[in-house]
Amino acid sequence: MALAALHGRSVIFAKRNILYNVTVRQTRLLFSTNDTISDGQGKPPSKKQLRKSQKKPPCADHLSWEERLADVVTPLWRLSYDEQLELKQKRQEMILSQLSVHLTGDLQSQSSPVRSKTGFPVLPVLPSPVRDGYRNKSTFSVNRGVDGNTKTVGFYVGTGRKGNIVCVNGDHLLNVPEKHKLVARCYQGFIRLSPLEPCLLFHTGGHWREVTVRTNTEGRTMAIVYFHPQALTREEVAVHKADLVEYFTLGPGSVCQLDSLLFQETTMTRCTHEESPYQLLHGQPHIYEEVLGYKFRISADAFFQVNQTAAEVLYSTVRHLCFPNPDDGGGGTKVGGTLLDVCCGTGTIGITISPRVDRIIGIELIEQAVEDARHNAALNEVLNCEFIPGKAEVALPGVMSQLSSEGGGLVAAVVNPARAGLHHRVIRALRNQPAIRRLVYVSCKPDGEAMRNFRELCCAPDPQKKLTGEAFSPTLAVPVDMFPHTPHCEVVLLFER
Repeated sequence: MALAALHGRSVIFAKRNILYNVTVRQTRLLFSTNDTISDGQGKPPSKKQLRKSQKKPPCADHLSWEERLADVVTPLWRLSYDEQLELKQKRQEMILSQLSVHLTGDLQSQSSPVRSKTGFPVLPVLPSPVRDGYRNKSTFSVNRGVDGNTKTVGFYVGTGRKGNIVCVNGDHLLNVPEKHKLVARCYQGFIRLSPLEPCLLFHTGGHWREVTVRTNTEGRTMAIVYFHPQALTREEVAVHKADLVEYFTLGPGSVCQLDSLLFQETTMTRCTHEESPYQLLHGQPHIYEEVLGYKFRISADAFFQVNQTAAEVLYSTVRHLCFPNPDDGGGGTKVGGTLLDVCCGTGTIGITISPRVDRIIGIELIEQAVEDARHNAALNEVLNCEFIPGKAEVALPGVMSQLSSEGGGLVAAVVNPARAGLHHRVIRALRNQPAIRRLVYVSCKPDGEAMRNFRELCCAPDPQKKLTGEAFSPTLAVPVDMFPHTPHCEVVLLFER
C-alpha cells in the first residue's frame, strides 16, 4: 500500500517538473500514507471562505456563552477531525504557494488561482495522536464574569478596545484537560474567599491575576499564580501566600493534588524568572516529561510544546529531515556531522537527534532554558550536546567561524523561532555558511514573519543585504497538527542547496 501511494505521488510530482534527489524520495517514503497529495489544482480558499467553512453561526447573539467561548478558543470545534485536517491542508498549501510565486516571479499565478500552487510537495497534515484535552499548559485569566462577579477565572470573550470583555468558565473546551479545569475552578474558589480584589487593570489596583497550569502525561501538576503586590508590604504579601498554600494543600484546593505551587509577584503584564523570580511555595520546582524516550525538565516559564504526543510526531519529522536515514524506526544508525539547533529552548530537538550525529550545538536566548537544556542532556547521559546562551544573531557568526576553521563534516541546521521569526543577521549567518547544505525550519505561523525568512534564505545573492551565500531551495513541507480544534498548524520546511 505504501509503495502504491508513493507511486501515485511520484506521478503527481512529475507533473510539477520537480527533480528529487535520493534524500527527498526517502522522506516521501517515510511519511507516505494512503492519502493522495493535492496537486494544487483548483482555487485556494480565501480567508473569507476559510471563515465560512468553520460553520460558525451567523449571529453570535443567539449563542450561549459557552458556544461563544468555544468559537474564540477552538474555532474548528464544530467540524469533524477529518474536516479540520482538510481545512488545514488547504490553508498551508495556499500559504506556501505564495513562497513559490515569490521565488519564480510568476505574477500571472497571483491573478490565476488555477496556477497558484507550490513548486515543491506539501505532504498531508500529520494528525495529532490525541485530539481532546491535549494541552499540557493552560493560562486562565481573571475578570468580570457573565454574572458580574469580578473574581471569575476562565477565558475572555470580547475585546478591551470595545470594552465588552467577559470572562467565561472553560470547563466545556475540548482542548483543555480536566486537571487544568479543576485547578481553575479551585483558584476561583480561593480568590472569592480572599479579602483582596483581583487585578483587572494595573492602574485600577487589585492583586490576584491569572493562573497557569502545567501537567505531564503522568498527571504531575504545576500551578503558577501571578500576583500584583501594589502597595502591600512583604509581611502582608506573606500572609496571603500562606493562605494560598493552606487552601491548595489542606483546604478545598487539595483535591488538585498539586506537585508544584509557584508564585510570582510582578508589576508587569509578563516578565521572566530573571526579572521577577518564581517563588516555590509548595512541592517540587520542576515537573518532567518524556519525549521519544528522553526525559525533559520543565521549569515554570520554560518553553515546551503544548501537545506532547504531537510533539513526538514533530520531532521525529525534524530528525529525519535533518539527517535522513533509511532505517528510521527510531533513533536509527549514526549518520555523523554537526547539527546547529537555533532557538533550541530546553534542548528537546537536539537531544532527540543526538544519537544520529557527532555533535549538537544549541543556541538559546533565555538563560533558564539553557540551564534546563544542559540539565536535560546530563539527565539523559547525552554527551555530544553543547548549549550556548545569548542572542542567536550574536552567537551564531562565532560558531560558524569555528566550524569553518575545524573543517569537514556534514552540517545541518534546524531553526524553531517564535512567531517573530529569525533576526536577519541569523539568516545571513546561516545563508553565508557554505558548510550548511540542509536547513529545517519549524514554523507555527508560516504566513507571518517566517515568510520573510523563507524569502531571504532563497533569494538570489544580494551584496547590499550581505546575503552572499548560495541560495537555498524549498524541497519539502510537512504540516503537523499540534493544535486540534484550532486553525493553527506547525509546518516543517526543508531547504536544501
